[in-house]
Amino acid sequence: MLIQTLDLLGTFVFAISGTLAAAEKRFDVFGAAVLGFVTAVGGGTIRDVLIGNTPVGWMRDLSYLYLILLAVPVSYFFRTYIQKLRRTMFLFDTIGIGLFTILGLKTTLAIGLSPAIAVMMGTVSAVFGGVVRDVLSREVPLIFREEIYATACIIGGLCYLALRKLGVEEDWNTFITVLMVIAIRVVAVKWHLRLPRLTK
Repeated sequence: MLIQTLDLLGTFVFAISGTLAAAEKRFDVFGAAVLGFVTAVGGGTIRDVLIGNTPVGWMRDLSYLYLILLAVPVSYFFRTYIQKLRRTMFLFDTIGIGLFTILGLKTTLAIGLSPAIAVMMGTVSAVFGGVVRDVLSREVPLIFREEIYATACIIGGLCYLALRKLGVEEDWNTFITVLMVIAIRVVAVKWHLRLPRLTK
């Protein structure tokens, strides 16, 4: 039940993130819906295809499509209020990567793949919807910049595995992991922490 709730919440949060990105680029309603869709389910779709979990999640449960369709009018009608909030897109995106990291990790572990692969798939779930969003909106994806983005997901995934090994109760482990990913991302942006750049 918890993992499904996280999945639906993450889908809605990422759909809003994608729709807001479309609004900034002045896309029409259809374009906003497409960008919201790929942001919300792009990472999970890639993950499911890679681990052979097909048909992918959103094809088996129409709740995902309904949430994405709901995110478009919510973003549209409340965009004036949302745009007044500082770094709203950053907030939605950060919450989304925290939720999807743990979701992708748990989904991969559940089918018996190794913890290392699970951490990778958690990261794919979290960031690749954003990669597709950025490519379609002609932005350089965050994971290709110096931003601490995918790194936060990897650290969060390793934290989950460590706490699991220590016997921490599952719901608490999930909560701590999501919070850690969000905290790392927020602290990195607030204090301008970046990965080293490869230069000549």
